Amino acid sequence: MWLALVSLFLAGGLTPGPAVMLVVTSSIRYGFGPAMLAAIGVCAANLLWTSLAVSGAAALSRALPGAFAVLKLCGLGFVVFLGARMARLGAVQFDRREPPPRARLLASGVALQLANPNALVYFGGMLPAYIDPARSALGQAAIVMASVTATELVGLAVYAAGADALARRFASRGFAVAFFRLAALVMVGSAALGVYATWR
Repeated sequence: MWLALVSLFLAGGLTPGPAVMLVVTSSIRYGFGPAMLAAIGVCAANLLWTSLAVSGAAALSRALPGAFAVLKLCGLGFVVFLGARMARLGAVQFDRREPPPRARLLASGVALQLANPNALVYFGGMLPAYIDPARSALGQAAIVMASVTATELVGLAVYAAGADALARRFASRGFAVAFFRLAALVMVGSAALGVYATWR
């Protein structure tokens, strides 16, 4: 069961989505280290999602589908806003720059992942299947949190390292414009798919 859980979340961490796009663009703009601060923010938000899933948020979502539908649409709206902002990045002169304060990078990861409709797919829809109600919720939560954090960080680190290695390609304005528009499209499309997949 644990191996199945790790496989699921490792696949999720390696699948392009809003969190991956945030880390990739942060790595291109600021370098690998600052991008991993955003990744840690994503993982911090995952701890909250895991707590909600283990404590029965999935059952609550079935009991109050209207409220969760509004929540998902608000999250999608936030990701669309971030995607639109990202799509404009390629139009500016692209050079490595000093990263913003660490707290801001962490906060960007937390805010994005809390608003990410894809998180509802994994944490609200899939994670409860790995929770045994007959066993200690606290012990299971600790195992899930450690496993999800490790797999998410591995996936995001792979993308951050790849983006850092490709950063010199962004000296070409055409490449930068195409990349950021594609990244914005993937971010918004992934969030929209998350909303669609959990719509009831």
